Amino acid sequence: MTTLFIDWNPSIEVFTLGSLTVRWYALCWMAGLAAAYLIVRRLYQAEGIDPVRTAKGKWEPTGKFDPLVFYAFIGVVLGARLGHCLFYEPDYFLSSGKHIIEMLLPIRFAPDSWSWKMVGYSGLASHGGAAGLFIALLLYVRRTGVGMWRVLDMIALVAPLTSFFIRIGNLMNSEIIGKPTDMPWGFVFHTSDALVDGQLAARHPSQLYEALAYLLIFFIGWRLYRGAAASAKDNEAAPTRRSIGSGFYFGFCLTTIFLFRFFIEFLKEVQGGTDDGSTVLDMGQMLSLPFVLVGLFCMWRLPGIRNNK
Repeated sequence: MTTLFIDWNPSIEVFTLGSLTVRWYALCWMAGLAAAYLIVRRLYQAEGIDPVRTAKGKWEPTGKFDPLVFYAFIGVVLGARLGHCLFYEPDYFLSSGKHIIEMLLPIRFAPDSWSWKMVGYSGLASHGGAAGLFIALLLYVRRTGVGMWRVLDMIALVAPLTSFFIRIGNLMNSEIIGKPTDMPWGFVFHTSDALVDGQLAARHPSQLYEALAYLLIFFIGWRLYRGAAASAKDNEAAPTRRSIGSGFYFGFCLTTIFLFRFFIEFLKEVQGGTDDGSTVLDMGQMLSLPFVLVGLFCMWRLPGIRNNK
């Protein structure tokens, strides 16, 4: 019996306008950030943060939402980039001044000169992005005075959806591939990383596994939020263990995303850099465990303790 696999070799470019080339990865990042912007903006209004309804019934902006977009974007991108460079390829990026510049800017220098070309950010780590976002939100809260736990919960509700789009971008780039498989849904990636004994082999589409898991996590989290909001409105109740600001959604997001990330790593190929396959747990798994523990603490200990400032 012949096993059918999915031959996967899409172009990484969506379209070109003159010297500008738009790639799938960048487009997926933009889609993920746009979805986050629209949903969190809706949450800010629902929570009475920005805009607020005046005594005359009109909506009046408070200027607290727009800075969040700036802080979150810079925090995620810079954190994800530094996370990849420092956790996965420190030997390269910390070896010279030129490589440190490459760590911060989307360029690549020629080996023997200071001439360079634009290559984009080819390495972004989700763990670094999460840490960078958290630091950026701390700065945002200090500036605006919005309650930290309210901001964390609202961002956490939409983070899995953004992660879904990012993993689809990885799939379009044929990167972060899985280990060889004989399952009928295996993908044949046309990259050098996919070779086994010089031949292309079907592999687990680990990017697709993650994308679908994150999409499911988003819908579950959103359903929990909508249910809690409807219950509080119907009963005119005080904030509950699942109210925005309780820390529950922040904990739910960290626990589910990084717990899945821990187990999916068993199906992924070694990502290189400091990972050489010699340890029981790879770098992604070791970095996921602290996030899972923090998430569990926030889900089961914080709700009901935190106020809703």
